[in-house]
Amino acid sequence: METNQSWVTEFILVGFQLSSELELLLFWVFSLLYTFNLLANGIILRLIWSDPQLHTPMYFFLSHLAIIDISYASSSVPHMLRNLVYHTKNISFVSCIIQMTLCLTFASIECMILVVMSYDRYVAICHPLQYTIIMNWRRCTVLAVISWACGFSLVLIHLILFLKLPFCGLQEVNHFFCEILAVLKLSCGDTWVNTIILFAGGVFIIIGPLSLMLVSYTCILQDILKIKSKEARKKAFSTCSSHLCVVGLYFGIAMLLYLVPDDSQRQEPQKILTLFYSLFNPLLNPLIYSLRNAQVKGAFYRALGQKRVT
Repeated sequence: METNQSWVTEFILVGFQLSSELELLLFWVFSLLYTFNLLANGIILRLIWSDPQLHTPMYFFLSHLAIIDISYASSSVPHMLRNLVYHTKNISFVSCIIQMTLCLTFASIECMILVVMSYDRYVAICHPLQYTIIMNWRRCTVLAVISWACGFSLVLIHLILFLKLPFCGLQEVNHFFCEILAVLKLSCGDTWVNTIILFAGGVFIIIGPLSLMLVSYTCILQDILKIKSKEARKKAFSTCSSHLCVVGLYFGIAMLLYLVPDDSQRQEPQKILTLFYSLFNPLLNPLIYSLRNAQVKGAFYRALGQKRVT
């Protein structure tokens, strides 16, 4: 049967309806934040890889988190900056799929890495004498591989289902990048299977890890309260509170985006929350986790000292 609908080759990213002057201002602000993200996470990676004193399980997982933060932001922000400076909104169908897949992948992997980091802190605080035995390099590598494999596997299911959907006619994505929920609304086919799988995946990748982390930190809190030394107790609280800040922000926003029933009135707030994910959350991770950490500061000063000597 013939149809008057033509298969689309590109999408239009609606983004935020702003004037050209305001778009140019946002370009400079977002460029600055993106640059800081690359610099901060790049410095953390360089220090962890080059300083032997940071070759521990905790910083091994922090290096993965830095890679994820750089990759997640880089999958959507550069194209958004291009659209802001050239005042264009178009993106090819293939580029849209790649962007959507990468954003979902790195967001899912970060959920898994955060729960692994909470397990690392649980072992370090609740079983300090057995820490080096439990968190050996083989186990750390396996946990990292499982985290990345879960993220890629989950997104592969979404991608296979997505590629079966027909898209036809003029397609305007009500977002600043190809976010999967926004793109699914444009399909001229039935998307109920995609929506159900997306919700189930959200429960698995958000609620599952969050529950495990709550269990870990409940045990950690109980053990911290038993510590007699005020200095040791303060240090333990400081390490865990920084992790909980990131966890609260990350999983809180993720639940609002993917587990709360869809509502047309929430589209603009959802775009702002996603923008926070893309620009601010990757920048907060190195600031909260690493740059206020004494060991990282020590590694930074040692690296500066070596450069001065050479």
